[in-house]
Amino acid sequence: MSEILLTTTVGSFGKPEYLQKARNQFAKGKLSREELTRLERQATSEWIRRQEEVGLDILVDGEMYRGDMVAYFADLIEGYREGGLVRSYGNRYYHKPIIAGKVRRPEPMTVEWFRYAQSLTGRPVKGMLTGPYTMLDWSFNEAYTTRRDAALALAEVIRQEAEDLEKAGAKYIQIDEPAIHARPEEIGIAIEAMGIVTQNLKAKTISHICYGDFAAIYPQVLDLPVDQLDLAMSNYEYRWLKLFDKDPFTKELAIGIVDVHEHELEPVDEAAEGIRKGLRYVSAERLYPHPDCGLKTRTVEETIDKCRVVVEAAKKVRAELGAKVPA
Repeated sequence: MSEILLTTTVGSFGKPEYLQKARNQFAKGKLSREELTRLERQATSEWIRRQEEVGLDILVDGEMYRGDMVAYFADLIEGYREGGLVRSYGNRYYHKPIIAGKVRRPEPMTVEWFRYAQSLTGRPVKGMLTGPYTMLDWSFNEAYTTRRDAALALAEVIRQEAEDLEKAGAKYIQIDEPAIHARPEEIGIAIEAMGIVTQNLKAKTISHICYGDFAAIYPQVLDLPVDQLDLAMSNYEYRWLKLFDKDPFTKELAIGIVDVHEHELEPVDEAAEGIRKGLRYVSAERLYPHPDCGLKTRTVEETIDKCRVVVEAAKKVRAELGAKVPA
């Protein structure tokens, strides 16, 4: 039997204390870019090793070189400038970027980090991008006549990055759209923009959609041109699965089975039951267990423990199905 219930994570991990200090020193001009990059590479290597030790099947680089998921790309895309501080969540703030001119990608933004992470492991590492609609919605638009114009221009930029990731060897490319349900009336724009990003890709494409009113965009979101939707389920007590009773789910499903906003560790049996719930709607070959969202708000130890619960829950359900467990 082929391998099933492949485990993964959404993308971000907590930064070790030494890297947090280094990033603060760099921001104050007290640390060189070269030294910061060295420490970011060190942290990336540590996270690849930890993921292998835990037993995850599809890995991520952990995003040790990123802060905010939009601001990181805005800093590297020509046409953006930095805006004022706005609240992201909790006590976290970021400079909301401003689209001030025509957007353009001067050079690849994540490819070298992907190459480095992939060089450290024989397991597949996902390419990780922020989608064009979220890049638009979490920015101020001062350059384009309409929001659609801005989204499609950003899609061309993200498309170039995605295609370069594929050329670099990425078998999985995740294009996150957490803002896709912020304005349900604009889902057509998000779908059109994603079509530009993924039009030439042969890699498996994934889009993560986390906290918000998923019901407001379902079933229209099934038209999003990606192979797999990555959904937070544990935090919502799996209620989005009920939507699939009326309108069948038609894509692969990455299902969140542990809540990343809780310090408490879920029992393996509870996480395994989340997988079983997903199997009522998606075959085991098309179901990918993982944490609800990125783990950057958790400590290193909490992150490892949450990932271990995901892996053990998947092993438990695989055994129930009589399936092959990945080596």
